[in-house]
Amino acid sequence: MHMQLLPNDRVVMYDRTDFGTSNISLPAGKCRPNSNDCSAHSVEYDVASNSVRPLMVLTNVWCSSGTLMPDGRLVQTGGFADGYRVVRNYKSCDSCDWQETPNGLSKARWYATNHILPDGRQIIIGGRQAFNYEFYPKMSATENSPSLPFLVQTNDPNVENNLYPFVFLYPDGNLFMFANNRAILFDYSNNLVIKTYPTMPDGQPRNYPSTGSAVLLPLRIKGGVVNEVEVLVCGGAPKGAFVNANKGIFDGALDTCGRMKISDPNPQWIMETMPFARVMGDMLLLPNGHVLIINGASAGVAGWELGRNPVLSPVLYQPDNQAGSRFEVQNPSTKPRVYHSTAGLLRDGRVLVGGSNPHDKYEFTNVLYPTELSLEAFSPSYLDSNSSSLRPNIVLPVTNSTIRYGKRVVVVFTVTGIVDPSSVSVTMVAPSFNTHSFSMNQRLLVLDGGNASKIIGKTRYQIVVTTPPSGNIAPRGYYLLFVVHKDIPSPGIWVQMQ
Repeated sequence: MHMQLLPNDRVVMYDRTDFGTSNISLPAGKCRPNSNDCSAHSVEYDVASNSVRPLMVLTNVWCSSGTLMPDGRLVQTGGFADGYRVVRNYKSCDSCDWQETPNGLSKARWYATNHILPDGRQIIIGGRQAFNYEFYPKMSATENSPSLPFLVQTNDPNVENNLYPFVFLYPDGNLFMFANNRAILFDYSNNLVIKTYPTMPDGQPRNYPSTGSAVLLPLRIKGGVVNEVEVLVCGGAPKGAFVNANKGIFDGALDTCGRMKISDPNPQWIMETMPFARVMGDMLLLPNGHVLIINGASAGVAGWELGRNPVLSPVLYQPDNQAGSRFEVQNPSTKPRVYHSTAGLLRDGRVLVGGSNPHDKYEFTNVLYPTELSLEAFSPSYLDSNSSSLRPNIVLPVTNSTIRYGKRVVVVFTVTGIVDPSSVSVTMVAPSFNTHSFSMNQRLLVLDGGNASKIIGKTRYQIVVTTPPSGNIAPRGYYLLFVVHKDIPSPGIWVQMQ
């Protein structure tokens, strides 16, 4: 249900704690307090060894949210019942486990959205019947939760349709927020709406349970600034679909995307049509700036037993192509990934996909879409073997290097084939927290740099780039850095932005 890549190439995953026993046991002698449940509801997955280590999470993390902090800790917030106001920390090591702080939040947070801020704190926005926001860690014991009328205005009393709002840090330090079918630019420091954007033209809801997805398109840094900022919101379910699905009528999902240049003085939505209608789809930024749309269904809504007709074929969206030729259908999967499935980018450029459980407990037989416990990797076409001679490999900087704001960095890489120096770029991708079809904190930066040049022998090249200028454009913390040549990315290296 929830997934976060860590800076050591391990992935933390977790599910509800009240589904019943899982198929992974806790270490001998460990059981959940006051229960006969000795199974794990959280694991750490090691990508390199393809192995899992069970973790003990005490309170209910169902439909919670989280953020990777600048020091590499996952700080995860909220959940259900005894987890409503809990803050949980996970710092990865071979024997580490969850550390939980009761009443770490000032309000109950269930289906909230989190985002890392330039000052290294995270903001936690909304949740069920929580029309407000708060920060973590707190500056003081008396820090309150300011009200956010936008969440009241976008709330459908019967359906909500404003849960897990889509939130992105704008390069001026404010937040772009999208809920239901509306969007604002929000100054969280002063609790002020700076700009109200046009309602999406079709007026259809895009947030839980009419679950679409969204990304901030790649931010290109030129001369220390980002001149254009665009968002893309795709899929969802039409008005009335939630009520109908609860009556056994499964409306077709939305097949549209709205794209808007939110940096324009007079921004307008431009609508595009996807190859497939999709609800509960995940949108992920790939290292080359393309957007992968994966998972989901073509009818119904998010919720137990409420989705139908899984969409098995992922779609690639290429933002720089001409309108009308941006979507490209990829090879299909064989496994339905519907409600409560996840997806996340790995350092090697693959996408880890897992889960799917549209039931209120584990159901493996005699149901339409059985609980799915498998993980699989989607390999974008840039990993095809016929592209291997064009694929860069980074020599310098070395992984886990520290980089500072606004500095020139020499990136050295090798390519065995013929290099086009003008088609080399360097990108930085923030590892996102994925749940319920939205990847929180997801961000891709295209660094300012000239053409690549050959330096040694036949295969070694360098490109000089300038790091992001500020925490508004790239909040402090860990990023994956890639060299991209002719749309084919290298394996990433971890860098820490300080």
